Amino acid sequence: QDYYGRELQKSEDLKTNTCVTPTRPLPEAVRDALQRVHEEVVARYYGCGLVIPECLASCRVLDLGSGSGRDCYLLSQLVGERGHVTGIDMTEGQVEVAKKHIAYHMEKFGYQKPNVDFLQGYMEKLGDVGLADESYDIVISNCVINLAPDKRAVLQEAYRVLKPGGEMYFSDIYASQRLSEDLRKHSVLWGECLAGALFWGDLYSIAEEVGFSPPRLVTASPIAIGNKELEGIIGDCRFVSATFRLFKVPGSSWAGPAQVIYNSGIVGHERELVFDANFTFKEGEVVDVDAEMAAILRSSRFADKFLIQAGGADTAATQGCC
Repeated sequence: QDYYGRELQKSEDLKTNTCVTPTRPLPEAVRDALQRVHEEVVARYYGCGLVIPECLASCRVLDLGSGSGRDCYLLSQLVGERGHVTGIDMTEGQVEVAKKHIAYHMEKFGYQKPNVDFLQGYMEKLGDVGLADESYDIVISNCVINLAPDKRAVLQEAYRVLKPGGEMYFSDIYASQRLSEDLRKHSVLWGECLAGALFWGDLYSIAEEVGFSPPRLVTASPIAIGNKELEGIIGDCRFVSATFRLFKVPGSSWAGPAQVIYNSGIVGHERELVFDANFTFKEGEVVDVDAEMAAILRSSRFADKFLIQAGGADTAATQGCC
């Protein structure tokens, strides 16, 4: 709270390159939406790139660690007036910045009533701010879960508030090894999203314990710290910024491998949908998928964008890792 509420006043105040990691090229609709976000909201935002999943129309989205609200205001435009976006953050100053600009953005977007709200609270305890079971289609997070001491509690709460077939789509910082206690107590490294980074392999075990499908890697980029003093403290540990997607797949959706055809229909992804590091679906092309991917597509918001037929080889796709 102190680091993000007082010490940092703008993104240029960050002491490493951790939170400015580039991502893959943005669809035109997202670039245009970003141009309509208030300059103060953008200046006070400290996330890694953009965390914007596909197929968002009319969805209910929860942003964990929403900060000044940049991603929420982007999503507000992409879910449309019938959708809704909730941002939650523990830092009072950041929530105040986000709330201050609600009326500005709703007028800018031409909405009759707000489709965003912001809450001050902890992502490990979403029930404390009244968020109900199975109330969201998508949970996103942008370089924030590393700041939570109890990562399992964060994923458990995300799983609880997601509807069956819902998705957690998030970027974060991961370490090549489990960090020492001394490193984990370094306040600047914690605020810079490094000391709290999860060993990437632990994400897989925590997701399974909570009930999610295995993490699906979307993108990963090595991080250059860019600060000699902090690099000396870190030693031989390496870090990556990675985006994963996790799904809350109901048991009834499992029906073996399948052949799927992407029918298009997702704005900005009409010709092809880059689903993760292993699967890119081109419009009209037949793709064999394993039972897990078939269940994800069948139960999620992507279902009506695909023709899904039983069959195909049940050869599990190689899991991308950091």
